[in-house]
Amino acid sequence: MSLALAHAAAAPAQSTQVFLMSAGTTRLPDTAVGDLTAAARHYVETALADEQKLVHLNHFSHHHYFVVLADKPTPGQVAEQLRRAGHTLIGLLKADKVAEVFIQNLSDNPNAALLLAEGLALTAYQFEGYKTDEKSRKAPDLKTAYLVNGQTPVAKIHELQHLLAGVQLARDLVNAPLNKLNAVQFAERMAQAGDEAGYTTDILDLAKIEALRMGGLLAVNLGSPEPPTFSILEYKPANAQNAKPYVLVGKGVVFDTGGLSLKPTPNSMDMMKCDMAGGAAVAGTLYALAKNAVPLHVIGLVPATDNRPGGLAYAPGDVITMHSGLTVEVKNTDAEGRLLLADALSFAKRYEPELVIDLATLTGAAVRALGTEASASMGTAAPATMQQLTEAGQTVHERLVEFPLWDDYADHIKSDIADLSNLGKAEAGHISAAKFLERFAVGYPWIHLDIAGPAYLTAAESYRGKGGTGTGVRLLYEFFQMVLGA
Repeated sequence: MSLALAHAAAAPAQSTQVFLMSAGTTRLPDTAVGDLTAAARHYVETALADEQKLVHLNHFSHHHYFVVLADKPTPGQVAEQLRRAGHTLIGLLKADKVAEVFIQNLSDNPNAALLLAEGLALTAYQFEGYKTDEKSRKAPDLKTAYLVNGQTPVAKIHELQHLLAGVQLARDLVNAPLNKLNAVQFAERMAQAGDEAGYTTDILDLAKIEALRMGGLLAVNLGSPEPPTFSILEYKPANAQNAKPYVLVGKGVVFDTGGLSLKPTPNSMDMMKCDMAGGAAVAGTLYALAKNAVPLHVIGLVPATDNRPGGLAYAPGDVITMHSGLTVEVKNTDAEGRLLLADALSFAKRYEPELVIDLATLTGAAVRALGTEASASMGTAAPATMQQLTEAGQTVHERLVEFPLWDDYADHIKSDIADLSNLGKAEAGHISAAKFLERFAVGYPWIHLDIAGPAYLTAAESYRGKGGTGTGVRLLYEFFQMVLGA
């Protein structure tokens, strides 16, 4: 992690501290902030009475920050304000070159310190990158955030640390360029993470993919000088509470040129190292689940390749036979992600899963519909399951908007010469893409998440930062906690 989280029984004298206060607080408790002078106490209480949400005391040798919780109508909105307060605090702590901070929760929200720490840590993340200049590679001043007084169980601190490590894994994978992370390297990185966390990885090579007749993955890979991979990540603890596994499927296009239907470079191809964000989210989620010993059997499937126009690249007009046996007419080689996912969704049937959730940076239509603020969701799972996942998104502020999968949209993907076309109409592109996937998600409940908007940001936005955001990891982890009733 870029920022370590830890427990402390008490804050040392003259240490930098953050005090979390309930909404409407105008007076400081005598015992918790006992080292303030009368003048300092008066200054803080005057600011609180003036409804200031962040009050800073500079004692020169150390600092005190007072953060007032938002008066919001839902717990999710209060939580998000705390994460964003953590983002704001990072700027102040960085300016003051603070190395460690002690967080004390004086509010009536028992999770306040954890939520603030979450915002601090997500903001503090830095992609290590490849700079050789020592000044550019200087480590950040802030190293550790301590949660004080036992108000937050130590186990909860460790759980958050491991969850954020899963987010960092996903961010690191998304931020790596193609020449540092091709399909084989991507699979190896996920396997390495599994060895560390406690899940197993089986990497299927080209020969095995050909034996399985995964026509979609093989077709997209035809233009690449490098082989594809199909990674099976499995976390199966002895105390798993589910008889049938949950299966997560992640799009793993490590770079997408668009193939022969070449993308324009500005604001399009130039950021396509992020097109494996779905696969990265699957790896990050498995990592967090395994590190925290969550008692659920979960399998991740990540088909991976780059999509290039070279060599024997597949072409518009080609007809592909998929793993399921269905045939697909290729109308556009830039609609490649659904071909990989379709093979993986068909393959998932062998596990007789409780539920399958796929994540993919799939369509520009989802971005146009929702911007970077939310992901599109669609599926065949029961309404209660869809609602539960939506509620998980509200809790962690990785919000979902459900779109319909009406039968009418099947007309968008009809082909004159094959079972399906890989491209729908200009309108409702995110829905027709999901309608395509639906034909392969047969025999089990299924949810599709189009994370194209929030998975990668071209400008920094609060604690999500710039570049890979790790979207999907916190969402799925929270969903599984809800499944367990935790």
